[in-house]
Amino acid sequence: MTTPVNLATQALIGIGAKPISAFDDGSAEAEIAGALYDGVRDGLLSAYTWSFATGQVAPARLAGTPLADYPYAFALPTDFLRAVSVGSGGRGRGVPYRVARGALHARAESVVLTYIFRPEEAAFPPFFAQALIARLRAELCIPLTENTDRAAAMAALADDAFGRARQVDAQQDTPKRIEDWSLINARVGS
Repeated sequence: MTTPVNLATQALIGIGAKPISAFDDGSAEAEIAGALYDGVRDGLLSAYTWSFATGQVAPARLAGTPLADYPYAFALPTDFLRAVSVGSGGRGRGVPYRVARGALHARAESVVLTYIFRPEEAAFPPFFAQALIARLRAELCIPLTENTDRAAAMAALADDAFGRARQVDAQQDTPKRIEDWSLINARVGS
């Protein structure tokens, strides 16, 4: 089963460090891995619109009104990492919005928020787990090995793993169409 400790342990082994049994097992490896894990995971999840971490919700409207620009504010989900789009009337996009001060601000009275959420590690597909392990290796390398050359090599490997994971994930959705583009409209009009 994929767990935070399991993923961190695989990363630690990849840089020649000792495996851990828990983030609080008392070792330096566990302390550093525990301190870095959540931020690295959330950063990687937020860096791309992963199909397994994209959800939609009709958020509850908040009682207060934003100070300027947008007339309505909505509560963000507790597992919210970043917004992808906002829509209304059965569409997941098309409504101008802004995320500010922990709320979603929009011009529609009710909205559908498409967003990146934080799934449980057990739901990570293998391609994402491998990219996360590679990124953890890069982040753990300097604090545990103090080897900047190895850290740079691990960072390059992590970037490659991220690119491969994005390619695999992108193949799990219908390719996006280009809509309302002036050159298409000019071509259709002639």
